[in-house]
Amino acid sequence: MKRIALSTLSLALLGVTGMAHAQSSVTLYGLIDESVQYVNNATPHGGSLVQLYSGNLQGSRFGLKGTEDLGGGLKAIFQLENGFDVNNGKLGQGGLMFGRQAYVGLAGNAWGTLTLGRQYDPLVDMIQPLTGDNYFGSTFATPGDVDNNDNSFRVNSAVKYVSPVWAGFQVEGMYALGGVAGATGSGQTWSGAATYATGPFSVAAGYLHASNANTLAARTAAGGWAGTAGGTFDSSFPANAGINSAYAFSKAIGIASAAVQYVTGPFTANLSYSNAQYKPDANSGFLTTQKFNVGRAYLGYQLTPAALLGVGYAYTRGTGDATATYNQVSLGADYSLSKRTDLYAVGAWQHASGDQRDPTTGGLVGATASIGSYGNQSSTSNQVMVSVGIRHKF
Repeated sequence: MKRIALSTLSLALLGVTGMAHAQSSVTLYGLIDESVQYVNNATPHGGSLVQLYSGNLQGSRFGLKGTEDLGGGLKAIFQLENGFDVNNGKLGQGGLMFGRQAYVGLAGNAWGTLTLGRQYDPLVDMIQPLTGDNYFGSTFATPGDVDNNDNSFRVNSAVKYVSPVWAGFQVEGMYALGGVAGATGSGQTWSGAATYATGPFSVAAGYLHASNANTLAARTAAGGWAGTAGGTFDSSFPANAGINSAYAFSKAIGIASAAVQYVTGPFTANLSYSNAQYKPDANSGFLTTQKFNVGRAYLGYQLTPAALLGVGYAYTRGTGDATATYNQVSLGADYSLSKRTDLYAVGAWQHASGDQRDPTTGGLVGATASIGSYGNQSSTSNQVMVSVGIRHKF
């Protein structure tokens, strides 16, 4: 079957007659990431799990993005993007039609970009690119994604501004309205970050604050989290499930994060640090702020123009409500067959110690391993995961 390339479509082809201009375009794009995955010590029986898994290096997706030249260096822009599971065709992000991104806005050469809708937060935009997650995905992510380094959530109802680049320096800010009458701060999210890049050196830092709904009724109806940080703190992540379940109800989350990266020849090295704080209130099932201090290191080697190797280490230390500690070592290899298709193998080992809060009973239990942000809880304090896959972009 002959493949038809749909890189750009005029708006007229989408039925918007009389409004299209020569400077207007819509781009159809997507990505399919599929793998065979092995996980040991898998619950509930502690045996080995072999499965097909969609979305290792990147989540499988399908989207549309467009621009219209308004003149004078000003453009109207939009992006609509869904996530899906290639194994069963189901939508990701809780079944939302455009769960990954959905926004519209204006972009100007001189003053930057302003967008409104469901979007990534500034930490994901500016700090994640300087971590191992950017190169090898979720297998290199923070255990439980307690600091959203693997962008487990997006922000709803968000207004986001991204500045132009000034001599290598760029800033980004976001505010999401909670939309609760008489309680402006209920459910709101706000964040800011900055990055600087010059030659082989890059550095970025930022902070994110997300508030839950003020009322117990709203949290109960939502199953624990009712703020604008949509999809926040997936209850399948053992590291933080017990403080974000319907039992616990975190009041607010604060995440401070920074990263630095240096590229020399075929080597890429980066270091990053995050401090994530899960804060309770009178409606919460825990009394003391849970803190996670996360340190990550990554070293990549471009063996050939087509072959990339990488190794990463993540240390996560919990204090306050629970004392779980996670050590995770990750390995990755990626080989490009073309500009659009590559083969990869990724693997990780994790060891957990200390205790974590149980999402069902609310009590403290021994910490169990759970690599990255997959949510595959181990039946013991150790876990190994290996995935071999293919990724195709279109």
